[in-house]
Amino acid sequence: METRTTSIWKVDQKMYILYCTIAGFISVWAISGMLVLVDYVSGTPAGTFFAVIGLSLGINDLALAQYVGFGLHLLTGTVAGNVYGQASIFWRRMAPNSYKRGIITGLIVGIALWAILFVPLGTFGIQPKLDSFTTSAPNQYIYEISNHFQGLYPLIITGSLAFHLVYGALLGFLAGRMTEVRVFLNRK
Repeated sequence: METRTTSIWKVDQKMYILYCTIAGFISVWAISGMLVLVDYVSGTPAGTFFAVIGLSLGINDLALAQYVGFGLHLLTGTVAGNVYGQASIFWRRMAPNSYKRGIITGLIVGIALWAILFVPLGTFGIQPKLDSFTTSAPNQYIYEISNHFQGLYPLIITGSLAFHLVYGALLGFLAGRMTEVRVFLNRK
């Protein structure tokens, strides 16, 4: 009788990493949609979150800042899914070999991404740049964005944990489900 923990290793490891990468890509798209909804609810123009990423990198053109921020967000979520797959090959306790197990390990990944990536970038990169725009913004729109986020740092950091948990749960669910059904493999 085959156990769940060993069944994953019957899936080609390249395909398994592909499952996790695709799951990361789909999950980051879902979170990106949620971020646009947050922009709508908060009264900021759609794409403001992505623009803030680009602006913090020194891109002063709003449209270009949004595209760069969105692209980096998609890239980060996709790469995180790939790393999740690679790490779980070597550390089998993290393997999403079923959708239930995937949700649990995905939540761990979401917390890790939040703590290792988002909090330091937000604290030492994005927030200081936004603060500097309140005194010397290159244009009025950037000044308004920086003023809109003034004093919201604690809310953004804690609220982002929820988004990272949703990303992780969705990542783990999708990777686990694709692994269970061996999406891209021929069944024999």
